[in-house]
Amino acid sequence: MSGIRVEAPVRRRISAHSHITGLGLDEKGRAKIIGDGLVGQTEAREAAGIVVKMIREGRIAGRGILLVGPPGTGKTAIAVAIARELGEETPFVIMSGSEIYSTEKKKTEVLMEALRKSLGIKLREIRKVYEGVVKELKIRRARHPMVPYLTVPVEARVVLATKDEELTLTVPEEVTQQLLEMGIRKGDVIWIDAETGRVHRVGRTREVEGARTYDVETKRIVEIPKGPVRKEKEIVNVLTLYDLDMIYAAQRSVISFFGLTFEREIPSEVRRQVDETVKKWIDEKKAELLPGVLFIDDAHMLDIESFSFLTRAMESEFAPILILATNRGIARIRGTDIESPHGMPLDLLDRLLIIPTRPYTPDEIREIIKIRASEEEIALSNEALEKLVEIGSKTSLRYAVQLLEPARIIAEERGASRIEVEDVERARKLFIDVSISTEYLKQYERLFMK
Repeated sequence: MSGIRVEAPVRRRISAHSHITGLGLDEKGRAKIIGDGLVGQTEAREAAGIVVKMIREGRIAGRGILLVGPPGTGKTAIAVAIARELGEETPFVIMSGSEIYSTEKKKTEVLMEALRKSLGIKLREIRKVYEGVVKELKIRRARHPMVPYLTVPVEARVVLATKDEELTLTVPEEVTQQLLEMGIRKGDVIWIDAETGRVHRVGRTREVEGARTYDVETKRIVEIPKGPVRKEKEIVNVLTLYDLDMIYAAQRSVISFFGLTFEREIPSEVRRQVDETVKKWIDEKKAELLPGVLFIDDAHMLDIESFSFLTRAMESEFAPILILATNRGIARIRGTDIESPHGMPLDLLDRLLIIPTRPYTPDEIREIIKIRASEEEIALSNEALEKLVEIGSKTSLRYAVQLLEPARIIAEERGASRIEVEDVERARKLFIDVSISTEYLKQYERLFMK
């Protein structure tokens, strides 16, 4: 007899900070105990709120932020919250200090690329477009010149309509191909660039008679546009300086061997050309600079050369908001024999606004675990929750949160839909924390390889 296979429920992918939507501040800039996915760290969050205001007012030039505190005290969470407060368009680049060490690129090139990815350019352009809802679309095909039995699209007849006007367009093969590739059909709201022929889908409307719609519609539902079909429209595109660097560099020669293109560092003259172009756009009011956030975790892993480069970069005309984070106390500056607070040069520390974070209290740990359990769709009994709070207080918050998924699987294996204390204790026995691992090493030290 064949068995019945039961598919496991599909669980969505959860990131460590997917629940964070902002800093959780009230109108006066005071931190709520629980807000926007953050718990506790009220002073650090209020300081971050002041930083956000400085950024919006353009008064943070030449300075950066340093988040310092023990491991697992929410430094990365606060950096993510700052980026979320600045808006969806704000470029946010996160990297570890160890990522600069590469055999393919210089350390300063890795940092330069990260800085350029953290700077956005909002380009505004007035274009002549045809915009409206598709009321009719007919494709004309012709025989392929090389394959007689094959037909290819050569042009299309599109009827576009607004609430005030209706216009019939005949478009060439290039535009027709886009319409087919995008699956444009009756009821779609689109616009076509009158100069380049580029087609853009805005969404779909339910206001057109005869247009097929679904109860579950994957396309955005929009209203039919007003005014004439042919109009001038402001087009907004957001690119990073790194995107522009790549576009300009692609126009130059590249190293090619047997058809393979090898990536190389972007020449400084290309970046100068991009900067000059961007300055011209800003002066002409065609573009707006969007300073993003470059967050470097484990900043103590950077060396003296990298710190010197970042100090100089902070003073440049185009500079993102630099946020560093470290859990080190007095440590040696990498690349030197000098010991310094947080393993960083004093001249850089003088340029940074330092925000400390502190260990979480048991009550804060409880709320954080509840938020993470809700985000990961995990049911906890009150006793299991208190056990995790106890573990988090004695070991670390990270360890307690990491036990959630193993405990869920253990609970499911015994046929339960909720985690109980015994599931947490079994998960803890199978996956030990750092302190128990240290005791294990001491006990079996002579058996380990040196």
